[in-house]
Amino acid sequence: MRKTTKRRAPRSEYTSPNQLSLSGFETPFYNQLAPSNRWVVLSKQIPWDDLVNMYSKRNPPKATGRPALNPRVLIG
Repeated sequence: MRKTTKRRAPRSEYTSPNQLSLSGFETPFYNQLAPSNRWVVLSKQIPWDDLVNMYSKRNPPKATGRPALNPRVLIG
C-alpha cells in the first residue's frame, strides 16, 4: 500500500526586524496593521534578536529531520 505524503507550507527563516526593507516587497498585511495596534506596539518592545540568539545557542539546527520553525514563532 502506498503511503501518501502531506504537503506542508514552507518554513520561513528568521529575519531580523532591524533589517532594511525594499519598497514593493511587503507582505499583504504590512500596510493593513495600524501602528497603534497593541500587538504591533508590543512586538516593537520585545528584543527579538537577543531572544533568537539565546534560543539558537541552546537549540542548534540539526542536519537531519524536519526543518525547525522560525524561532520568533516559537518564542511568541
